[in-house]
Amino acid sequence: MTVNNHIVITGASQGIGEAIAVAWAKEFPDSHLSLIARNELNLKSVAEVCRATGATATVFPCDLKDSRQITQVCTELVRESGEPGVVVNNAGTFAPGGLSDTPLTVFEEQIQVNLTSAFHLSSLLVPGMIKCGGGHLFFMGSVASIQAYPGSVSYGTAKHGLLGLARAIRQETFDKGIRVTTMLPGATLTPSWQEAPYPEDRFMPPEDIAAALIAAYKLSDRTVVEEILLRPQKGDI
Repeated sequence: MTVNNHIVITGASQGIGEAIAVAWAKEFPDSHLSLIARNELNLKSVAEVCRATGATATVFPCDLKDSRQITQVCTELVRESGEPGVVVNNAGTFAPGGLSDTPLTVFEEQIQVNLTSAFHLSSLLVPGMIKCGGGHLFFMGSVASIQAYPGSVSYGTAKHGLLGLARAIRQETFDKGIRVTTMLPGATLTPSWQEAPYPEDRFMPPEDIAAALIAAYKLSDRTVVEEILLRPQKGDI
């Protein structure tokens, strides 16, 4: 477990990202959280909850489809809080559609948000983490990272790619003090599912995903949980 108390979380304005930020602040109230997402108003609300625990939280509004904004935000958060000890690549978006009815623009956006942003952010922050002695890198994959589902060709492609990215970084950095963990959750009760015609008990609570992430982080530096598969007790939706 790294001693650097600066954590960066993307997609922190709602859903799993919000749950991770709040749980982290409660578990580690001396930490500094850099919270990244497009929705500044929601980010500020999450930051206030984190600060109530005693943690420090700074918001960084950012469109993760824009590489220039990502570069600027990474420069700012390092300048303000130092190199992070933990980076959670959580930002994601879902667009339904199969091969024949997915426009190229939608496919490209799914790749940009779910995959390219995580590559870019990691490429900017991991070198500094290594210079400081190491850290923990998390990727928010999905059951769609390991299993194809009909009607989600762009999302499934992006999430398969994200798992491949995480595995590649793991091989590049295991001897440099970086632990890499990919979370692979199934249906979780987040805004992405708000229109779905299923009862609440068919979904996992986002707080459970956050708890699993923190449990993986709290292991000794001699151990890394490479991948965590989580599914609703009653199975996939």
